Amino acid sequence: MAEDIKTKIKTYQTSFFDRHFPNQNQTRNCWPNYLDFHHCENTMTAKGGDVSVSKWYGHVDKSFCTISWVSAWDDR
Repeated sequence: MAEDIKTKIKTYQTSFFDRHFPNQNQTRNCWPNYLDFHHCENTMTAKGGDVSVSKWYGHVDKSFCTISWVSAWDDR
């Protein structure tokens, strides 16, 4: 499973269409993906799993969020 995720990360071009956010403005999609990334990372760390599985959420998060937002949220 981890190998499949690693190949997806290497060939990652842009984020997928999320039916929860059907409009062109994807700004609201930023926060849920940011939370999903950190939730996945914390869960995998607690279970002793491979954290690289969460990297996909990080790529999607970075494609929607501005750097200033992410750095402000990380500081909190």
